[in-house]
Amino acid sequence: MKTIVREGGGPAEIAGPKGAERPTSGPLKGRGSDRSTHPVEKMSRSARFWDRNAERYSKSPIADEAAYQRKLQITREYVRPDMAVLEFGCGTGSTAILHAPYVKHIRAIDMSSKMIEIAQRKADAQKVENVTFERSAIEELGVAGQAFDAVLGLNVLHLLEDKEEAIAKTYRMLKPGGVFVTSTVCLGETMKFFKVIGPIGKFFGLMPTVRVFTTKDLEKSLTDAGFDIDYQWQPGKGKSLFSSVFIVAKKADETA
Repeated sequence: MKTIVREGGGPAEIAGPKGAERPTSGPLKGRGSDRSTHPVEKMSRSARFWDRNAERYSKSPIADEAAYQRKLQITREYVRPDMAVLEFGCGTGSTAILHAPYVKHIRAIDMSSKMIEIAQRKADAQKVENVTFERSAIEELGVAGQAFDAVLGLNVLHLLEDKEEAIAKTYRMLKPGGVFVTSTVCLGETMKFFKVIGPIGKFFGLMPTVRVFTTKDLEKSLTDAGFDIDYQWQPGKGKSLFSSVFIVAKKADETA
Protein backbone atom coordinates (compact mmCIF):
# COMPACT_ATOMS: atom_id res chain seq x y z
CA MET A 1 0.00 0.00 0.00
CA LYS A 2 1.22 3.48 -0.81
CA THR A 3 -0.28 6.86 -0.03
CA ILE A 4 0.19 10.00 -2.08
CA VAL A 5 -0.54 13.56 -1.10
CA ARG A 6 0.18 16.77 -2.88
CA GLU A 7 1.63 20.13 -2.06
CA GLY A 8 -0.24 22.15 -4.67
CA GLY A 9 -0.48 22.82 -8.42
CA GLY A 10 1.89 20.34 -9.97
CA PRO A 11 2.56 16.81 -8.82
CA ALA A 12 3.92 16.90 -5.30
CA GLU A 13 6.80 14.87 -3.93
CA ILE A 14 6.55 11.12 -3.80
CA ALA A 15 7.35 9.42 -0.55
CA GLY A 16 7.46 6.09 1.20
CA PRO A 17 4.59 4.06 2.61
CA LYS A 18 2.97 7.05 4.33
CA GLY A 19 4.34 9.52 1.75
CA ALA A 20 5.22 13.15 1.64
CA GLU A 21 4.14 14.94 -1.48
CA ARG A 22 3.51 14.04 -5.07
CA PRO A 23 0.43 11.94 -6.16
CA THR A 24 -3.09 11.59 -4.74
CA SER A 25 -4.12 9.98 -1.50
CA GLY A 26 -5.10 6.35 -1.54
CA PRO A 27 -3.41 3.07 -2.49
CA LEU A 28 -1.62 2.77 -5.82
CA LYS A 29 -2.35 -0.17 -8.08
CA GLY A 30 0.21 -1.37 -10.59
CA ARG A 31 -0.28 -2.88 -14.02
CA GLY A 32 2.51 -5.41 -14.11
CA SER A 33 6.08 -4.86 -15.24
CA ASP A 34 7.79 -3.35 -18.26
CA ARG A 35 11.42 -4.18 -18.90
CA SER A 36 12.02 -1.46 -21.49
CA THR A 37 14.73 1.08 -20.70
CA HIS A 38 14.14 3.38 -23.68
CA PRO A 39 13.54 7.00 -22.50
CA VAL A 40 10.27 7.29 -24.42
CA GLU A 41 8.99 4.05 -22.91
CA LYS A 42 10.01 5.20 -19.44
CA MET A 43 8.06 8.44 -19.92
CA SER A 44 5.06 6.45 -21.15
CA ARG A 45 5.12 4.29 -18.04
CA SER A 46 5.22 7.35 -15.79
CA ALA A 47 2.42 8.96 -17.79
CA ARG A 48 0.27 5.87 -17.36
CA PHE A 49 0.96 5.94 -13.62
CA TRP A 50 -0.25 9.55 -13.32
CA ASP A 51 -3.22 8.91 -15.60
CA ARG A 52 -4.35 6.13 -13.27
CA ASN A 53 -4.02 8.36 -10.21
CA ALA A 54 -5.14 11.74 -11.59
CA GLU A 55 -8.58 11.83 -10.00
CA ARG A 56 -7.29 10.83 -6.56
CA TYR A 57 -4.47 13.32 -6.89
CA SER A 58 -6.86 16.15 -7.70
CA LYS A 59 -8.86 15.48 -4.54
CA SER A 60 -5.94 15.09 -2.14
CA PRO A 61 -5.20 17.78 0.47
CA ILE A 62 -2.26 20.14 0.34
CA ALA A 63 0.39 18.72 2.65
CA ASP A 64 1.59 22.05 4.07
CA GLU A 65 -0.78 24.91 3.29
CA ALA A 66 1.36 27.59 4.97
CA ALA A 67 4.48 26.59 3.02
CA TYR A 68 2.50 26.42 -0.22
CA GLN A 69 1.09 29.91 0.27
CA ARG A 70 4.54 31.29 1.01
CA LYS A 71 5.90 29.71 -2.18
CA LEU A 72 3.08 31.33 -4.15
CA GLN A 73 3.87 34.71 -2.61
CA ILE A 74 7.61 34.45 -3.26
CA THR A 75 7.00 33.44 -6.86
CA ARG A 76 4.77 36.48 -7.40
CA GLU A 77 7.61 38.72 -6.29
CA TYR A 78 9.49 37.59 -9.39
CA VAL A 79 6.73 37.92 -12.00
CA ARG A 80 5.04 40.86 -13.73
CA PRO A 81 1.79 41.35 -15.68
CA ASP A 82 3.63 41.39 -19.02
CA MET A 83 5.40 38.04 -18.54
CA ALA A 84 5.10 34.83 -20.56
CA VAL A 85 5.43 31.82 -18.26
CA LEU A 86 5.91 28.08 -18.77
CA GLU A 87 5.03 25.51 -16.11
CA PHE A 88 6.13 21.93 -16.75
CA GLY A 89 4.72 19.10 -14.67
CA CYS A 90 1.68 21.28 -13.96
CA GLY A 91 -0.44 18.38 -12.68
CA THR A 92 -4.08 19.35 -12.29
CA GLY A 93 -3.35 23.02 -12.83
CA SER A 94 -4.02 24.56 -9.43
CA THR A 95 -0.80 26.57 -9.22
CA ALA A 96 -0.98 27.81 -12.81
CA ILE A 97 -4.54 29.02 -12.25
CA LEU A 98 -3.56 30.81 -9.03
CA HIS A 99 -0.69 32.62 -10.76
CA ALA A 100 -2.72 33.51 -13.86
CA PRO A 101 -3.92 36.95 -12.63
CA TYR A 102 -0.32 38.08 -12.12
CA VAL A 103 1.11 37.35 -15.59
CA LYS A 104 0.24 37.78 -19.26
CA HIS A 105 0.07 34.10 -20.20
CA ILE A 106 0.98 30.69 -18.79
CA ARG A 107 1.68 27.66 -20.97
CA ALA A 108 1.16 24.70 -18.63
CA ILE A 109 2.18 21.19 -19.65
CA ASP A 110 2.07 17.73 -18.10
CA MET A 111 2.83 14.26 -19.45
CA SER A 112 -0.50 12.96 -18.11
CA SER A 113 -3.49 13.56 -20.38
CA LYS A 114 -5.84 12.87 -17.44
CA MET A 115 -4.14 15.56 -15.34
CA ILE A 116 -4.54 18.02 -18.22
CA GLU A 117 -8.23 17.16 -18.59
CA ILE A 118 -8.81 17.98 -14.93
CA ALA A 119 -6.75 21.18 -15.19
CA GLN A 120 -8.79 22.36 -18.17
CA ARG A 121 -12.03 21.68 -16.33
CA LYS A 122 -10.80 23.82 -13.44
CA ALA A 123 -9.81 26.66 -15.76
CA ASP A 124 -13.15 26.52 -17.58
CA ALA A 125 -15.09 26.52 -14.31
CA GLN A 126 -13.15 29.55 -13.06
CA LYS A 127 -13.21 31.28 -16.47
CA VAL A 128 -9.42 31.53 -16.60
CA GLU A 129 -8.50 32.48 -20.15
CA ASN A 130 -4.76 33.21 -20.04
CA VAL A 131 -3.59 29.68 -19.23
CA THR A 132 -3.11 27.14 -22.02
CA PHE A 133 -3.01 23.53 -20.84
CA GLU A 134 -1.48 20.86 -23.06
CA ARG A 135 -0.25 17.30 -22.76
CA SER A 136 3.50 17.27 -23.16
CA ALA A 137 6.61 16.31 -21.24
CA ILE A 138 9.44 18.78 -20.87
CA GLU A 139 11.66 16.31 -22.75
CA GLU A 140 9.50 16.48 -25.88
CA LEU A 141 8.48 20.14 -25.77
CA GLY A 142 9.55 22.08 -28.85
CA VAL A 143 10.19 25.71 -27.94
CA ALA A 144 12.43 28.36 -29.48
CA GLY A 145 15.22 29.75 -27.33
CA GLN A 146 14.52 32.68 -25.02
CA ALA A 147 10.74 32.30 -25.28
CA PHE A 148 9.76 32.73 -21.61
CA ASP A 149 10.28 35.23 -18.83
CA ALA A 150 9.77 32.60 -16.14
CA VAL A 151 9.62 28.81 -15.95
CA LEU A 152 8.03 26.86 -13.10
CA GLY A 153 9.06 23.28 -12.38
CA LEU A 154 7.33 22.46 -9.10
CA ASN A 155 7.68 19.07 -7.42
CA VAL A 156 8.82 17.46 -10.64
CA LEU A 157 12.62 17.49 -11.13
CA HIS A 158 13.11 14.37 -9.01
CA LEU A 159 10.51 12.60 -11.16
CA LEU A 160 12.38 13.08 -14.44
CA GLU A 161 14.72 10.63 -16.12
CA ASP A 162 17.31 13.39 -16.69
CA LYS A 163 16.98 16.47 -14.50
CA GLU A 164 20.21 17.98 -15.92
CA GLU A 165 18.80 18.03 -19.45
CA ALA A 166 15.53 19.53 -18.20
CA ILE A 167 17.44 22.26 -16.35
CA ALA A 168 19.65 22.97 -19.38
CA LYS A 169 16.57 23.16 -21.61
CA THR A 170 14.90 25.52 -19.16
CA TYR A 171 17.96 27.78 -19.27
CA ARG A 172 17.80 27.88 -23.08
CA MET A 173 14.07 28.68 -23.05
CA LEU A 174 14.42 31.60 -20.66
CA LYS A 175 15.00 35.16 -21.76
CA PRO A 176 18.05 36.92 -20.28
CA GLY A 177 17.19 37.85 -16.70
CA GLY A 178 14.47 35.19 -16.58
CA VAL A 179 13.81 33.02 -13.54
CA PHE A 180 13.40 29.31 -12.94
CA VAL A 181 11.23 28.56 -9.90
CA THR A 182 11.49 25.02 -8.58
CA SER A 183 10.43 23.06 -5.51
CA THR A 184 12.11 19.66 -5.29
CA VAL A 185 12.30 16.85 -2.77
CA CYS A 186 15.92 15.76 -2.29
CA LEU A 187 15.77 12.21 -0.99
CA GLY A 188 19.54 11.78 -1.03
CA GLU A 189 19.80 13.45 2.36
CA THR A 190 17.25 11.38 4.24
CA MET A 191 16.30 8.33 2.15
CA LYS A 192 19.32 7.05 0.24
CA PHE A 193 17.79 3.57 0.34
CA PHE A 194 15.17 4.83 -2.12
CA LYS A 195 17.77 4.25 -4.83
CA VAL A 196 17.10 0.55 -4.23
CA ILE A 197 13.37 0.41 -3.53
CA GLY A 198 12.40 3.07 -6.10
CA PRO A 199 13.32 1.01 -9.19
CA ILE A 200 11.59 -2.04 -7.70
CA GLY A 201 8.38 -0.08 -7.15
CA LYS A 202 8.58 1.30 -10.67
CA PHE A 203 9.22 -2.17 -12.14
CA PHE A 204 5.95 -3.41 -10.68
CA GLY A 205 4.02 -0.28 -11.67
CA LEU A 206 3.62 0.91 -8.08
CA MET A 207 5.32 4.27 -8.60
CA PRO A 208 6.73 6.47 -11.37
CA THR A 209 10.38 7.39 -11.93
CA VAL A 210 11.91 8.80 -8.73
CA ARG A 211 15.49 10.09 -8.73
CA VAL A 212 17.52 10.30 -5.53
CA PHE A 213 19.89 13.24 -5.10
CA THR A 214 20.86 15.80 -2.45
CA THR A 215 20.22 19.53 -2.20
CA LYS A 216 23.89 20.10 -3.04
CA ASP A 217 23.47 17.96 -6.16
CA LEU A 218 20.50 20.08 -7.21
CA GLU A 219 22.35 23.33 -6.56
CA LYS A 220 25.27 22.09 -8.68
CA SER A 221 22.95 21.06 -11.52
CA LEU A 222 21.50 24.57 -11.58
CA THR A 223 24.80 26.44 -11.41
CA ASP A 224 26.44 24.10 -13.94
CA ALA A 225 23.65 25.02 -16.36
CA GLY A 226 24.51 28.72 -15.91
CA PHE A 227 21.96 29.76 -13.30
CA ASP A 228 22.62 31.92 -10.26
CA ILE A 229 20.60 30.92 -7.20
CA ASP A 230 18.73 34.03 -6.10
CA TYR A 231 16.55 32.57 -3.35
CA GLN A 232 16.51 29.29 -1.44
CA TRP A 233 14.28 27.98 1.34
CA GLN A 234 13.60 24.54 2.77
CA PRO A 235 10.42 24.46 4.84
CA GLY A 236 10.29 21.67 7.37
CA LYS A 237 14.01 20.95 7.16
CA GLY A 238 14.96 18.55 9.93
CA LYS A 239 11.31 17.81 10.70
CA SER A 240 10.34 15.63 7.75
CA LEU A 241 12.03 13.00 5.60
CA PHE A 242 10.34 14.48 2.58
CA SER A 243 10.67 18.25 2.88
CA SER A 244 11.33 20.02 -0.40
CA VAL A 245 13.84 22.72 -1.22
CA PHE A 246 12.35 25.79 -2.90
CA ILE A 247 14.73 27.63 -5.21
CA VAL A 248 14.47 30.65 -7.50
CA ALA A 249 17.35 30.55 -9.98
CA LYS A 250 18.13 33.40 -12.37
CA LYS A 251 19.56 33.50 -15.87
CA ALA A 252 22.04 36.33 -16.24
CA ASP A 253 20.72 39.52 -17.83
CA GLU A 254 22.89 40.24 -20.87
CA THR A 255 22.26 43.97 -20.51
CA ALA A 256 23.43 44.09 -16.89
